[in-house]
Amino acid sequence: MFMNPIKLTEVQIDEIRKLANEKRRTLGYVGETAIANDIFTVLEKLEIKLLEYPIESEIDRPAFSAAIIYSETGNGNLTFIGLNTADYYDKQIFAIAHELFHYFIKSGSHLSRTDDDENNLLEKKANRFAAEFLLPQNVLESIILDEFKTSSLGKINSKALIRFIARLHCSWWLPYRSLVRRLHEIKAINSTQYLELYEVNERDLRGEFGKIGQAINSEIFLRLNTPTNRIGTSPNEIEVIIRNFEDNLIDEDMFAATLGLFNRIPDEFGYEIKVAQEDINEFEDFFNGDNYEG
Repeated sequence: MFMNPIKLTEVQIDEIRKLANEKRRTLGYVGETAIANDIFTVLEKLEIKLLEYPIESEIDRPAFSAAIIYSETGNGNLTFIGLNTADYYDKQIFAIAHELFHYFIKSGSHLSRTDDDENNLLEKKANRFAAEFLLPQNVLESIILDEFKTSSLGKINSKALIRFIARLHCSWWLPYRSLVRRLHEIKAINSTQYLELYEVNERDLRGEFGKIGQAINSEIFLRLNTPTNRIGTSPNEIEVIIRNFEDNLIDEDMFAATLGLFNRIPDEFGYEIKVAQEDINEFEDFFNGDNYEG
């Protein structure tokens, strides 16, 4: 916990809610319609290219959550989102929604660690947008009223709250801690409840939350709480990379390094290119966050 975390103003929160609701409507998600796994369809609708690659961290969390990268062309920008699939699947979904905020406000190429938002205003806004985009506040408030017949859960015991969060988790596909934060942000739970719930080890499948989640929907719960470790992109995206090189939009080094992320080499497509190790290191530094503040 940070001693003096940045807090969003009411005006900033209202602006984020309006943006999230507008984008949901534009993309066809109205009312109590969960985006969940459809986040990948959203990327297709927006013509954003997804690059999936697992990058393990030397410490207890992934090196980064996701990155948004732009490649300039004569007709505008090509947009790529690089997703770290070494992260849990629910956090991958949240990370994509987080990067969509940067896409919508045109903040430029960017690398995120979605856990590290407390002292960074832009990251704080992006995380709040992701939460609103995936589970709008008015929908969450309606669900709470239907469930508990009150908007204040201060008198609800922790076991009932954990069961409720587990159901939300399996229905809306947000990470457990994001849901706990949402409940606190809308003042449904108090600070004491927030701290107690936030300390739960949500990834322990034998813990209270793990057991409840598996009892509610084992297939979805296990999927959300497992890293996918996928490597790849669609053949269409590989073709885009090749054409960018052929049209001189990216140089040989970037071409080879980008293909290398997906275990492909230029030679497979008829190009003989040798890349200096220092260029490979520089490209990898982007995804390891050495030149960015997350």
